[in-house]
Amino acid sequence: MSRVVVISGHPNLEKSHTNKTILNSLADSSLDIEIRRLDQLYPNYNIDVDAEQKALLEADIIVLQFPFYWYSVPGLLKKWLDDTLSYNFAYGSQGDKLKGKDFILSFTIGGPEESYNPLGYNHFNIEELIKPLEQTAYLTGMNYHPPVYSHRMVYIPGVYNTLENVVQRTQHHCEVLLQQLNHLIHSPEKKLQQFITQWFAQFDDLTHSEHYYLSHLSNDVSFDMPEGNFTGHQGFIAWYKKVQSAFKPNCDHQVEQIDIDNSGKDFKVKLRVRLAAETHEHSEYQGKPVNILVNETWLGTFNHREEFIIHDYRVTPTAN
Repeated sequence: MSRVVVISGHPNLEKSHTNKTILNSLADSSLDIEIRRLDQLYPNYNIDVDAEQKALLEADIIVLQFPFYWYSVPGLLKKWLDDTLSYNFAYGSQGDKLKGKDFILSFTIGGPEESYNPLGYNHFNIEELIKPLEQTAYLTGMNYHPPVYSHRMVYIPGVYNTLENVVQRTQHHCEVLLQQLNHLIHSPEKKLQQFITQWFAQFDDLTHSEHYYLSHLSNDVSFDMPEGNFTGHQGFIAWYKKVQSAFKPNCDHQVEQIDIDNSGKDFKVKLRVRLAAETHEHSEYQGKPVNILVNETWLGTFNHREEFIIHDYRVTPTAN
């Protein structure tokens, strides 16, 4: 199951009803969730960057949970963003550590929905106001998903809202957020992304038998490879031996791009993969290290055990 980390940016959760209730609902769910309360961890705003980056690295889905303060995040969460999403971690020439992770904004808004439009006193809609956070996801290579937010989430006795209505809206917010998380975790696309990671991790090792690969290949699978065309399980075994004779174990496959097209039960996967590897002296590479960029196209389906089965596999080298 995918691991979820929730970064709670409320500066004082003990004084919050809505955000605290949302976090309690997440904690009580059956999902694998870690909740990091920044107000408890860093009351003096001194962020432990190593600890926060470690939590992000271990997660598949990152949720920012916060109250909407002055059209943005609270100061504590802004400090967390500034410190944690550092150069060569979240962005920069080596800053790909968050690439491919799913990113969700979950926040509560005090004002009414009708105030967030060109004719309202806030003038802009919520989607416009959170563009900087959306761009943060794009810059770091994360998958930005529709935000979960709710209006009128403040109760001022005798002045604004009723406690009953705020409680109802909070419960609805929890339901929507959990529904989105469950969809992400159990969707075929998420399972396929996890399979892609596992597939190339096996190829990095190169010492395993063919059993793992064959269990994910149809009996009549077709391979169109730089080394030639191969068919069926025996064809894969012949190709795999060629790969083992050319490259040394502990290769490094970096999946730089994933595009998944789902048409009914059939999936078309387009990948851009970079291979960095040491080679054997007797191979065509003559023992020289290689750095190869290829485009891959897979056609496949999920079987009744929800395992991905590849029916067609094509690899085309491309210019670096």
